[in-house]
Amino acid sequence: MRVMASHDTQLVRTADGRDLEVLVTGPADGLPLVFHHGTPQAAVPFGILERPAAERGLRTISYSRPGYGRSTRRSDGATTATVADDAADTAAVLDALGHDTFVTLGWSGGGPRALACAALLSGRCLAATSGVGIAPADAEGFDHTAGMGPENVAEFAAMAEGSEALTAFLEEHGTPLFSATADDIAREMGGLLPPVDQAAMTGELAEYLSTSSRHAGAQGIIGWHDDDLMLIRPWGFDVRAVQVPVAVWQGSEDLMVPFAHGQWLAANVAGAQAHLMEGQGHVSLLMRMPDILDDLLSLARP
Repeated sequence: MRVMASHDTQLVRTADGRDLEVLVTGPADGLPLVFHHGTPQAAVPFGILERPAAERGLRTISYSRPGYGRSTRRSDGATTATVADDAADTAAVLDALGHDTFVTLGWSGGGPRALACAALLSGRCLAATSGVGIAPADAEGFDHTAGMGPENVAEFAAMAEGSEALTAFLEEHGTPLFSATADDIAREMGGLLPPVDQAAMTGELAEYLSTSSRHAGAQGIIGWHDDDLMLIRPWGFDVRAVQVPVAVWQGSEDLMVPFAHGQWLAANVAGAQAHLMEGQGHVSLLMRMPDILDDLLSLARP
């Protein structure tokens, strides 16, 4: 039986008076690893990441983005907030915890947030990894939905119609995910899971994804809604101008964020190191976490 490390949970107050729910675990003197969760998820214990991180001397810091878990929604989340704002929240969390430099890993919807840290916190961010992350909304000539599973194609269509349409879509089709257990989360994801991801959605990984999804819905759909709209606006920074070492990990079988997104990021993020993995999916790639962390540390400590 695995014994999990203790977790410290606290609320960090931002300059504009919001609370961010922060979860910390790992060696107290370890190099901070900021983990940006996917969409829709929130900060909950994640042994698949935290154990290999602690073994490598990393102190894992995750926080629920605004509207998820216990984190306060942004007043402009549905209108003008950008991915760049999440880099500012990351800085606020690090300041509150007394940390300066850090490395960062973003998964799926968290991928753009890791890139935002690399672009906007370059004096503090030593290296960043975008795992199965989406390409920017303003990527010229890029079809974001090509190769996506039907559920995500429908969600993107609702996003394009605006806040009201997206709200209706998520309330009808998204809310069941907020009550999914480890036994039924694969069924809730439906056509988004290729065989390699279906095979991975068992045991500890299924438990993490279901627990994280349930906690994400603590305030209803607002975190998911705002997260979606932020991703289809300009992000507030240029990925081509990133000066921090970046790695891009992407699986060829991914139906949530198709392989082409990873290919675009690998070709356009300044100096990106590409790990475009044949045969891997969106969640199966999480089981390569030791390799992903080794690679991230090699970028931070050349």
